Amino acid sequence: MNDNRRPLTEDTMTGQRKTMIIIGAGLGGLSTGAYAQMNGYESRVFEMHEIPGGCCTAWDRGAFTFDCCISWLLGSGPGNEMHQIWLELGALQGKEMRNFDVFNIVRAPDGRAVYFYSDPDRLEAHLLDISPQDAKLVRDFCDGLRKFRRALAVYPFLKPVGLMGTLERWRMLASFVPFFNVVRKSITTLMTDYSAKFREPLLREAFNYVLYEKHKNFPVLPFYFQLATHANLSAGVPEGGSLGLARSIEQRYLRLGGEVTYNAKVSRILVENDRAVGIRLDDGTEHRADIVVSAADGRTTMMDFLDGAYLTEDYRKLYTETIVEPDMVFPGYVCLFLGLDRPFPEGDPCTTHLLTDEQAADLIGIRDRSINVQFRSRHYPELSGENQTILYVTYFADIAPWRALDEGPEQVSRKRAGQTLHTLPVKHGRSYSAGKRQVRLALLDLLEQRYPGVREAVVARDLSTPLTQVRYTGNYDGTVLGWQPFVDSGETLEKLVKKHGPGLPGLADFYQSGVWATTGGLIRAATAGRQVMQFVCRDDGREFTASVDETAPPPKQVVIPVGPRSTPRPEVTPERRSVSAPIG
Repeated sequence: MNDNRRPLTEDTMTGQRKTMIIIGAGLGGLSTGAYAQMNGYESRVFEMHEIPGGCCTAWDRGAFTFDCCISWLLGSGPGNEMHQIWLELGALQGKEMRNFDVFNIVRAPDGRAVYFYSDPDRLEAHLLDISPQDAKLVRDFCDGLRKFRRALAVYPFLKPVGLMGTLERWRMLASFVPFFNVVRKSITTLMTDYSAKFREPLLREAFNYVLYEKHKNFPVLPFYFQLATHANLSAGVPEGGSLGLARSIEQRYLRLGGEVTYNAKVSRILVENDRAVGIRLDDGTEHRADIVVSAADGRTTMMDFLDGAYLTEDYRKLYTETIVEPDMVFPGYVCLFLGLDRPFPEGDPCTTHLLTDEQAADLIGIRDRSINVQFRSRHYPELSGENQTILYVTYFADIAPWRALDEGPEQVSRKRAGQTLHTLPVKHGRSYSAGKRQVRLALLDLLEQRYPGVREAVVARDLSTPLTQVRYTGNYDGTVLGWQPFVDSGETLEKLVKKHGPGLPGLADFYQSGVWATTGGLIRAATAGRQVMQFVCRDDGREFTASVDETAPPPKQVVIPVGPRSTPRPEVTPERRSVSAPIG
């Protein structure tokens, strides 16, 4: 029973709720708006920034566009329900989807490397070359990956489990019966424990970094899921990059009749008689609607926009106690961008470099001794000029050491050319600037050791910290993904959404969307928009509907070889038809 369900009066059964306000034009907010328009609601999105996308963004530095989000996009290719959602949102149409045949390379301090081919046959051969003594464990892992490739076709994304009837749930569970053992084993075994079984020290360490950084609380399952999706050519990167993807969804939303108001910072959700009735902006203006959906930062929504009201004991604990415990939300990143004035053909698309303690010592806030290095021009050649290169270097970082260096406000609104802007640079002080310089020089030293000539080729640069993320998005502690799955926070959230829906018990006409209403990355944010609208339609007695955007041709899939063991694959043709699964 959903405690947030509206009473089914005559008004609700005839769908009298017409208007909707959505807070935030990230992918969760834009997705919510698009599905709202598809279902006959009149929606308007209010966004603090000047552009859409939230964390899915990019910015220009001279001749370079620095793209700081998509390294892989789950659902970029067909054969799964994730893909249908992107096509409904118009995110991929008319674009080239680039698929590398290596998901990630993990390189040890001594230079030895593990190429994590997502194809299980190639991965098995490569791992056995490195460590024949680990043959049994290698084959066990690759056999599980083969099973997961088949399981992706039945993995549910289109309809929330909380809205499935008994028969639908049984059918869903029955579709997983062939994969029961591999799912059971992989979700109950931490990767840190699994990898510790390897006899070869290189494999013992490298397996923890398949997903670029070390996720100490992740079981084996998400590693299988990402690699299997990648092997099925459905975790590539979209032409145009992150901001291009956000712009495509924004345009789909606008074509459907939606409206976006930028430079509009929400300060409060208006509540009357236990119903959300609108929002107040920081300039004091108020806007009203029948429904309010927040796709903004979760803690800001609950504790600031709503003053902590309507929190049951479970929600109160989640947002006041659990959220401050270690590893309950994803950390932020430190990101170094370098624009280089010459090509680096020796640079691979993606490599995680494991560091010594000495090498990591100057990297402020670093959570683990590793950096991820991407020659981003391999992903997005259109974002730099011919014979130029973009380097993108990241590491997971705690925000506390950066806050200790900060001498100014984290966010400031001020006027420029008569318009109030909310995401302009702020003065963090000399200590913060010195910290950024320290990190930049340390990373440059590491890069120069591995890729000689990088330092002298730099013609543009930028470095962001978790505080940069706070300035642009307002996200709690600079996180880019919100709640962590497989720990108390993510598991508690999932239980609460199943029980109450994506709202708050006792507060009618309010819903939450985006990454704070789920766990995971971009596809989860987009899925949250679809699913919250299914709850809205259920509450209004409407039949939910969705359709694929037909204004541009289907995306084209290409495969790009990487690394010394690469061999060409058969050419992949464009999709002829974009939808294979029924609309839920």
